[in-house]
Amino acid sequence: MKKILIFGGTGQVGTHLVRLLTKNNYKVTVVTRNIHKKGHKMKIMGNAGYINLVEANIFDEKKIRELFSDADICINLIGILFEKRANSFRNIHTIFPSILAKLCKEYKLEHFVHLSALGVNKAIDSEYAKSKLEGELEIIKNFPRAIILRPSVVFSRSDSFTTLFMTLLNNLPFFPIYYHGKTKFMPIHCSDLVEVIYFVISKNIDLNIIECVGPESLSFKQILEKLLKSIDKKRILLPLPLIFANFLAKIFELMPTPLLTQDQLRLLKYDNISSGKYKTNFDIGVPSKRFFDQEVEKYSYMWREGGQYSTEKYN
Repeated sequence: MKKILIFGGTGQVGTHLVRLLTKNNYKVTVVTRNIHKKGHKMKIMGNAGYINLVEANIFDEKKIRELFSDADICINLIGILFEKRANSFRNIHTIFPSILAKLCKEYKLEHFVHLSALGVNKAIDSEYAKSKLEGELEIIKNFPRAIILRPSVVFSRSDSFTTLFMTLLNNLPFFPIYYHGKTKFMPIHCSDLVEVIYFVISKNIDLNIIECVGPESLSFKQILEKLLKSIDKKRILLPLPLIFANFLAKIFELMPTPLLTQDQLRLLKYDNISSGKYKTNFDIGVPSKRFFDQEVEKYSYMWREGGQYSTEKYN
């Protein structure tokens, strides 16, 4: 039985992945900052004996080192969208993955799978993107056999993307769009992404970088329009000049959980679609099967009048 060490296993991608791995006879150790807050959810992801929860600070190298001595594969899913106190982009996206890569090499692990982000090599004026790219370079330098996955925006009923936008669209009379809403994405459903991770592990795929994308390319405006249709709402999508968007982002950055940061605004300048320079999940034989509007429809009823009884199919 292969043993897998996962960092970030209690998040959206992690919970889907742990369920899939334990179902396929992998024993998983999940590292979490707060075992009491996250533990109850993780315990039901697999049969008894298949999931081991460990509470640790990810920068406690002594504690983490102990875990590598009993692992065959390491997976890093940790990432942040905005900086907060010690959780800087550099700490989380560059330094920490570098530490993991060094430990993978030292303990001679079979695989190291790292979740990065699509388009990080293009967004040169974004601190988020620069830290992700520097992290990738450090990983390859320290563990050349590492597999780096670059997904487009990941969505599911437990995401912080579609759920946030549907909440905002439900409550606001108009919604600001940036760069005229033309930025393109290839949203990938969380279940499709974890199937890619499972595939590269189980099939011993030997590629440093794989771009993970969904089956369709959608502009930011099209995404919002699909969400509005799904929650049965009509809202004004208002193009916002960049000078006002920056001012709005500065205000949002004062919030504990910002709705938008200046760095995220800079990221929105760049399309988030496959580059053509690297293999995609389609190229390696794991095509995405889940379309954006079809999947969102399954949980968008929570934002519609009448909830799950709001459409004819429930009558």
